Amino acid sequence: MAANRNARRKQLQNLLAEDPFLTDQQLAELLEVSVATIRLDRMALSIPELRERTKTIASKNYSKLKALEGTEVIGEIIDLELGKFAISILSVQDDMVFERTQILRGHHLFAQANSLAVALVNANVALTAKANVRYYIPVKNGDRVIAKAALVSEKGSRSEIIVESKVNQEMVFRGEFTVVALEKESDSN
Repeated sequence: MAANRNARRKQLQNLLAEDPFLTDQQLAELLEVSVATIRLDRMALSIPELRERTKTIASKNYSKLKALEGTEVIGEIIDLELGKFAISILSVQDDMVFERTQILRGHHLFAQANSLAVALVNANVALTAKANVRYYIPVKNGDRVIAKAALVSEKGSRSEIIVESKVNQEMVFRGEFTVVALEKESDSN
């Protein structure tokens, strides 16, 4: 019995290492146990609940921001390497959706992607010059949107960035952004 529990706990740690934003419900389904068992396993392993894991990861990354303040980013930045890539999570809530359909208003997806693209640029001041976006499928109340931004090219003060947003590994939004740095960081920083 203890061997099964230890194996399950190891699997739990591996799953959270791959995706620290899995909910207890998702973990329970993946490991084919109850949510209560997942909670007990997390407590035994000193793994905090999802909300605390998100706050911890986000707080480490907000200090890296240059072109934006933390409050100007839409979603929680969970990973950021300036000039390379960035990842954020947006939890869809009641005030973000159309009341009748419970579908997310499109400007929230755009704002998440746009703020992530600007945050990625290693500059004190950066602005979006151009955006080419595509919405694929509706996002609903309660969904978690994971946006991943990657720098594709950089020429002078212009950065070309692609942002892909997914819900449960399914593409919901894709944007190609041209971001212009008005004040580039010097190489000495």
